[in-house]
Amino acid sequence: MTDRTFPAAGRPAGDVLADLAAKQAADARWADGRTFGLVFDGGDEVRHVADEAARLYLHESALNTNAFPSLGEIQSELCGWVADLFHGPEAAGFLTSGGTESILLAVKAARDRALAERGVTAPEIVLADTAHAAFHKGAHLFGLTVRRVPVGPDLTADVDGMAAAVGPDTALVVGSAVDYPNGLVDPIPDLAALAASVGANCHVDACMGGFVLPFAEMEGSEVPAWDFRTDGVSTISADIHKLGYAPKGVSVLLHADRDLRRHQTFAFDDWLGGLYATPNLQGTRAGLPMAAAWAVVSHLGTDGYRRLVRGTLDAADRIRADVRSTGGLTLRGDPRHQILAITAEDPELDVFAVGDVLGERGWYLDRQYPPDCLHLTVSNGNVPVVDEFLADLAGAVEAARDAHPGERGQYATID
Repeated sequence: MTDRTFPAAGRPAGDVLADLAAKQAADARWADGRTFGLVFDGGDEVRHVADEAARLYLHESALNTNAFPSLGEIQSELCGWVADLFHGPEAAGFLTSGGTESILLAVKAARDRALAERGVTAPEIVLADTAHAAFHKGAHLFGLTVRRVPVGPDLTADVDGMAAAVGPDTALVVGSAVDYPNGLVDPIPDLAALAASVGANCHVDACMGGFVLPFAEMEGSEVPAWDFRTDGVSTISADIHKLGYAPKGVSVLLHADRDLRRHQTFAFDDWLGGLYATPNLQGTRAGLPMAAAWAVVSHLGTDGYRRLVRGTLDAADRIRADVRSTGGLTLRGDPRHQILAITAEDPELDVFAVGDVLGERGWYLDRQYPPDCLHLTVSNGNVPVVDEFLADLAGAVEAARDAHPGERGQYATID
């Protein structure tokens, strides 16, 4: 049972740190490549440069960049670099704490623009049912109505269904590149055209794909149109702390131009404390994640990311091929990049029971439903252990058939 008594006296630093290390004993072994998600490991050198940058900026605050101009420079440079990567010569934005905050701010900006430019007082979001749950959270927080459309047969956004849901009160149309549940790219040009037809924002959620798709394209992979080269794309979110390999938590929200960006910022000037203005949901923002992200992106550069993406996609291809050849399992949709959703093709096989066995063997995979799936985000850290994982996956399928015939796995979680 957790001790709820506030510490009466301090303890030696060595004892405190030893206790923290002991608490980690049962945590997922991400440094061994045995987690498919949650933490993304760019390798020893990337980890080292992030650690050192974090040490330099452990205590700095980005609340006031007049006091800490270096953090203003870091934010500006990172946003500029990512805008260049996404082919947005006029794009501008801010760093956030993660994908959820980026999405929430994209919703807020779309709502405010719809009110300012079109007088929309009952704003709506149109999205596919694969869109991230944070859009529903944003609608709840900022007072928008969600128009949710089932995906088409290929599990991407159904353009005809989305078109039927778009109307004069639409503030935001959402597309994913790639979506979290299945790892697919929505038809972004079609969705952007729908948004433009009523003067609404089109947001591309590239939190999972933003640091994969550009480099995959450079490596010769066929990548559907999704970035600022697509007319009508208003905002793009991308998480540097995912496949950008920076520590948690840092994401970027970019707007197609500075005029659109102004709708993100909140300003209040009727306060005895003076002007309060912030582009984020947070007030105080930690400098550590921003500096670590800047250091990692600077260290890797285009050539480093191409190398990491190449290895990641090769590993994902191997897992895809193995799953499709393993009796009883299949993949959701036709994913081409780093996300895979493994489900049971055999109705007698419980895929969560397979996950239970993999968990007993030291692997951590997220679970999602409906339908029941094991969810993998393959990254560089998984590359060295793919053979071991595939061997354990085959063994887990057989063990699940023997140990849990016709029964549901013991638990299900969604990250």
